[in-house]
Formats: sequence, structure tokens, C-alpha cells
Amino acid sequence: MTTELRRLRNYIDGEFRDAADGRTTEVINPATGEAYAVAPLSGQADVDAAMKAAADAFPAWRDLVPAERQKYLLKIADAFEERAEELIAAEVENTGKPIGLTRSEEIPPMVDQIRFFAGAARMLEGRAAGEYMEGLTSIIRREPIGVCAQVAPWNYPMMMGVWKFAPALAAGNTVVLKPSDTTPASTVLMAEIIGSIVPAGVFNVICGDRDTGRAMVEHKTPAMASITGSVRAGMQVAESASKDLKRVHLELGGKAPVVVFEDTDIAKAVEDISVAGFFNAGQDCTAATRVLVHESIHDEFVTALAKAAADTKTGRPDDEDVLYGPLNNANQLKQVTGFIDRLPAHAKVEAGGRRVGEKGYFYAPTVVSGLKQDDEIIQNEVFGPVITVQSFADEAQALEWANGVEYALASSVWTKDHARAMRMSKNLDFGCVWINTHIPLVAEMPHGGFKKSGYGKDLSAYGFDDYTRIKHVMTSIEG
Repeated sequence: MTTELRRLRNYIDGEFRDAADGRTTEVINPATGEAYAVAPLSGQADVDAAMKAAADAFPAWRDLVPAERQKYLLKIADAFEERAEELIAAEVENTGKPIGLTRSEEIPPMVDQIRFFAGAARMLEGRAAGEYMEGLTSIIRREPIGVCAQVAPWNYPMMMGVWKFAPALAAGNTVVLKPSDTTPASTVLMAEIIGSIVPAGVFNVICGDRDTGRAMVEHKTPAMASITGSVRAGMQVAESASKDLKRVHLELGGKAPVVVFEDTDIAKAVEDISVAGFFNAGQDCTAATRVLVHESIHDEFVTALAKAAADTKTGRPDDEDVLYGPLNNANQLKQVTGFIDRLPAHAKVEAGGRRVGEKGYFYAPTVVSGLKQDDEIIQNEVFGPVITVQSFADEAQALEWANGVEYALASSVWTKDHARAMRMSKNLDFGCVWINTHIPLVAEMPHGGFKKSGYGKDLSAYGFDDYTRIKHVMTSIEG
């Protein structure tokens, strides 16, 4: 007997619609490897319709006083809380994540982040008005940009959707959001929830593939393109957007160094680093994937980390003992497997290094030691439950190797020496430096990197500012 697949639809101008040409694509549950839904494979006509809806809705949304936009966002946050179990179920189908961890680690920060930006909507600030030329007063207006074309990734479909729409809407912009083609379910549900609260056209969702995203970025309507994704995708977006000088907001890959000095509490560091490396199957651009350990404690640290990996469990969403679920899709499983298969002879797999089971895209917690700075697995993002370990001799070498990759999103330093921690935090070329911890994020602090990790900030007042533009107004005060 064939099970009928659920039908997901685009949300454009306040209503759900199929793709204009009727094309669809199957959506796979990564925990089973089986299709559970079909989603629109949106084309140019769908992009045109969504952009028109957002453009038509923009003037009225822009002209609301900030207190009114705040009310809408607070209602959205309340609705997300009330319908949390539905959101969790959709996200688990999307990703195969553990149900309990999705409930505890994603819903609360999502709701908090929406409420943060609801408050930020009322904190638009500019320099004080003043006379900088005799007889003339200057003032600064901070305004919304316009229509925002946004593309979210598959590793955190719900949360990254929040990071996209919340600051954009709070600042007075309207949104066309595209989820990944592998994880559209929770975004479509968010459209249902948000669409029942905000005016038609303010928030639109279209499903599709890379071609859909490319059509969004190349469209003449949006004033800004925002993407969380791979470096390759970010470069393509930046190139496309440059043709008509759209603003671009890029949050791309990461290869976070975790620098562990000899005075570190090894047991605590291993416990925290293993969680920060394996959480969400390592599918996190800030994951603690690249550990550099002082040579004097290297062997002890590797032994402890390998044991932590062996004690870490992956499995189905309803298993309460698992730390993480499957990799998101068959291509990602192939990518992670390929990195391990291509390891050089001097590398040693201390734990894991294999697929788990025949059904779904599960991969064992993996630790690899004996690596050199120019090895592929050190230089490139694996985006899987794989932690590499290198041995360094001194602080200078640790810093050189930590900075010696093309990514620059996040990093951490583990030491009891305050001066050393401050030196490292100053010299590490990354958008975030954690000290004696790794991966906590709060709405009040910015998230974003340098180099090939992109530019622009998510979260915080800095992230809010990215969705505004600055206008100078000068007026004569002499009669």
C-alpha cells in the first residue's frame, strides 16, 4: 500500500498556492530515508508573484509606527509558543533531530529572539540633531530597506528562519523567504502562523531549489539578499546581487578552532567540546570541529575525547538518550563519508568513522588525530559529527594554525591564564571568541564572521541595523 505524501504549498500574498507550473519535489525524512511530503518547485512566475506581494505590502508596513510592528512580533512569539509542538513535529520531520532537544534547545531561543527584535523595533537611533553649518539643522533618519529576499539553510530551518524574518520585519521591511529544498515543512508552518497575524504580503514563503533562490536574488524588486549557506552559495549570491547593487547579508561556513592549553581542566573541556562538536550531528557552522591541543596534554586529551565520542549516541528522534540525529540528506552523508575515506596515511581515526545503520543518514561520533595543518579535513568544512585534533608546541603556533584557514566565524580558547586568554581573543581572526566555553548564543550579542565566513551580523542590535538604511535630512532654520 502506498502512503499518500503530504502536500506543502507556497505562501504568497496571504494565501497558500501551488507552484504556478505545478512542479513539485519530494521531501525526505533523513531519519528514515523515505519521502513524507511534496513541496512546490517554484519558478519565475512564483518568484514574481511573491516579490509583487511583498512590494505592494511594503509601504503600509514601513509606515507603521514601531510600537505597532512590535505588537505584531510579540503576537508571533506568543503564537510560536502556543503551537510549539506542531513546530517541533514539523522540524523533526525536516531534520530527524531528537524531539526533546528540539523542544528545549530551539523553541525557547526562537521565541526569545523574536521578542528581542520586537523590542529592537522601538530602539531606532541616530545621532542627535544639530547644526554643523550655520543656519542649517541636520537630522538622521533610519529607515527600512524594502523587500528582503532571504534564503535559509537546512541545518536549523526554524531558527535560521527566525534570524531572517524577525529583524527584517521589526525594521519595517517585507520578506520573501525560501527554505532549503530538503527542509521546507517547518517554514511552511511558520508561514501559516505568521500569515494569520501580519497583513497579507508582509511575509511570503516560496519553496524550491537553487534555481529558485537564484531567481529571487536576481529579481529587480528586492533591495537586499540575505543567505545562510555554503561559501559557494554566498559567492554566487554576492555576484548576482552585484549586478544591480543589492545589499547582501551573508552568513556562510565555519571551521572553528578550539585551542586547548596545558592548564585546562581536561575532563570539563572534553565534556563541553564533545557536545559542541557533535550537537546537531556537527551540522553547525560554529561547531567545535577543529581542536588544537598543547603537546603536553595531547595524548591524555585525545584518549578522553575518543571515550566521550564512544559514549555519545545518535539515533531516532524519539530516543531520549541521543545527542543528535541523522545528517540532513544523502549528499551530506556522502560528503562526510568522503572526508573520512580520503584521510591521509598519517591520520588516525580514534573513534567512529562509519555510518550507523542501513536506514536514514546516521553517522557515528568521530574523532581523528595525527593531522597536519594542510590536510583537507583541517582546511575544509566537513559539516558532520567529526572532531579533528592537532598537537601544538606553543601559543604562537596555536595562533598561526587557528587562523590558518579561509573561514573566520567562531573560535574558542581554553585556559586558566587570563592574560593568555585576552591575547588570544585579541589575535584570533574570528567573529566570535569563546573563553572556556563553546557555542552559547544570546539574542543581545552579534553572530557573524570574517573572510569566507561572510559579512553582516545576525542577532543583536547590529543584526537589526543591517536591515536599515541611513538618510541625512538637512533643513534651513533661517526664515
